[in-house]
Amino acid sequence: MKSLAKHREVWLAAAIALLVMLVAVRFPGFARPDNLLTVFNDYSILVILALGQMAVILTRSIDLSMASNLAFTGMVVAMTNAAFPGLPVPLLIVQAMAIGAALGAFNGALVWKLAIPPIVVTLGTLTIFRGATFVVSGGAWVNADAMSPAFISLQRAEVLGLPVLSWIAIITIAAFFVLMTRTSLGRSIYAAGVNPTASVYAGIDVGRTKFLAFCLSGMVAGLCGYLWVSRYVIASTEVANGYELQIVAACVIGGVSIAGGVGSVGGAVLGALFLGVIGSALPVINVSPFWQLAISGGAIILAVVLNARGEKNKGRIILKKAATA
Repeated sequence: MKSLAKHREVWLAAAIALLVMLVAVRFPGFARPDNLLTVFNDYSILVILALGQMAVILTRSIDLSMASNLAFTGMVVAMTNAAFPGLPVPLLIVQAMAIGAALGAFNGALVWKLAIPPIVVTLGTLTIFRGATFVVSGGAWVNADAMSPAFISLQRAEVLGLPVLSWIAIITIAAFFVLMTRTSLGRSIYAAGVNPTASVYAGIDVGRTKFLAFCLSGMVAGLCGYLWVSRYVIASTEVANGYELQIVAACVIGGVSIAGGVGSVGGAVLGALFLGVIGSALPVINVSPFWQLAISGGAIILAVVLNARGEKNKGRIILKKAATA
């Protein structure tokens, strides 16, 4: 069990490969490289969101408002594009990331300055952001006919045989890997989750670190607001409704501990891809979509059990042996 906990990414990758092979026995085309690339592209948004959620969970927090942040940001960006179709799409993407970061900063400030539990804060802002989406739009939708061709087509363009959406996900993965393993902020995020008290003595401002993690998750949600709306060509108050559960599930399945301080970029990505393969495979083999929810739920419970077993403190056993000696 200890070895399993140490090599979670390897076992999860093996589980994904096994699942692909089992489906390929019945439908060989499922395992074709082009189909697997399509699965990756279809779930790139979930991969990106899982990375933002990972940063928050590592600090012993959680952001349940990411999907609502995505919906609000996507609506604002779509309305901006409809009102000013000549604006460059990169500028709209910057706008989306800035709005998302501001919403994340609002969450982080409440957690940091008022010491309100993150789950309470984000449960509240989940509803606030969703309601703000309705207020901003007046309950109306923004459809394809109101969006500019450039707004819709950017992420569908291909570079070196991959859609731009996939490249955005790959760049985000690389950026998070560098951030979490090569920067002081990444080390602070891990330290704040492992031992907040010791982190304070080490000179780390735990509250500020949590605030920055929420800003990061908000910025990621904002980016995905544009990606979601332009991909599915609709902005409404119901966009990504309930998707926050998928985001958290991807992290937990990928080995990101809800107790904080344990997890990796690779694990979060594989957790999202595991859900992606399940979501793509079950319809192919004519399995009810309700089984997807059951399998995802079972995977979450198993992941939490493995996390708990892998994180058990062995200090008491060591002291017992020392006392016996």
